[in-house]
Amino acid sequence: MLAILGVLAALVVAVCLAVAAWPQALALEQAPIVAQVVSMRVGVIGIALVLALLALCFVGWRRVRPFVLSIVSLLVVFSLVSGGIHASRGLDDGQSIDRDSGDLVVLTWNTLGDEPGVEEIARVIDETGADAVMLPETTLQLGVGVAELLRERDNPFWVHTSWVDPAYGALNTTLLISAALGEYTTDRSVGDTRTLPTVVARPDDGDGPVFVATHPVAPVPQQMRNWRADLEFVASLCDGSESVVMGGDFNSTLDHWWGLRAEGGDLGTCRDAASAVGAGAVGSWPTWAPPWLGAQIDHVVATPDWEPVAARVLTGLDDAGTDHRPVVVQLRQTG
Repeated sequence: MLAILGVLAALVVAVCLAVAAWPQALALEQAPIVAQVVSMRVGVIGIALVLALLALCFVGWRRVRPFVLSIVSLLVVFSLVSGGIHASRGLDDGQSIDRDSGDLVVLTWNTLGDEPGVEEIARVIDETGADAVMLPETTLQLGVGVAELLRERDNPFWVHTSWVDPAYGALNTTLLISAALGEYTTDRSVGDTRTLPTVVARPDDGDGPVFVATHPVAPVPQQMRNWRADLEFVASLCDGSESVVMGGDFNSTLDHWWGLRAEGGDLGTCRDAASAVGAGAVGSWPTWAPPWLGAQIDHVVATPDWEPVAARVLTGLDDAGTDHRPVVVQLRQTG
C-alpha cells in the first residue's frame, strides 16, 4: 500500500511540475495559480532545488528511499527544463543602444504614479535618445512637465494621456512622442484595456507607426478575467493590418502570450524586442529583486516591419521610487 501511495504521489508531483515548466502544452498558461507560478521561473526553480535538498535528508530511510529519489529526480529535471526555457529568452543585460544610428529608440517605464519625477524621467529620455516613451501609471501633469523640460533642451515631445481617474497616478497611462516623428492624434475608437488605460496614437499624415502605451491589469485573483481580456485586446492591436510599436507594463511574460500568437509573432503578429535580441529573461520587476531573478513583464513589441537591434533593462535606477525598471529598445525599420 505504501508503494502504491508513493507512485501516485510521484505522478501527481510530476504532473504539477510539468504544468509549471510548460503550461502551454495544456493551454493553462493563463489559468489561476499557474499564471503566477510561470511568471517567476527562477524563483520557482530555486524553491524546487531547496525542496530537492530537503528530500535528500530522508534518503537514508530505507522504506521511502525509492520515493525520495524519484521526487528528487523530478525536481532536478524540472529545474533543468524550466531553467533552459528561461535562459533561451536571453540573459544579456549589457547591450548598448545607439542613439545616433537613426533607428527608432523606444523607452517604457512604469513610474508607480509619477514617483521618479520630471527631472529623472527627462534625464533618462535624454540619455537614451528615446523617440517614443510609454509611461504607465503616469499622469498628464507629469507628462507635460517632462515635455516642457525637454522642449527647453530643444527636444520637443507630444503628450498623450488616457486615464480612469486623473488624480490617481496608477489609473493613468501617458505616451510621449518626439515632435521629430510628426504629429499624432489619440485614437479612442479602437477600444481600451478594461481596468487600467491604454493610449493608441496614430500619425496625422499616415506616415509612421501606430504607437501604443498599454497597461493590462495584474493577474490577481479578482482580476483574472479582466487580465485575460486585456491581453486579448492588446494582441488584437497587432493584427498585421498596420505598423505598430507598443510598449508598457503588460503584467505578463512570453509564456502568458502563447495562445495569442499569430504569423510567427509573440503577441498577435508583434514580436517581443528583448527576447528577439537575447535579453528577454532580464527581470524588469520588482526592483528589489536582482535582474536575473525578477520577472520580465515590461515589454516593447513591434510588428515585423521593425527589426529589433538591441534591448536593455536599465538596472541603475532601482532607487528612483518605482518598483519597475525602465526598458529601452532600438528598432530598425525594414519595410
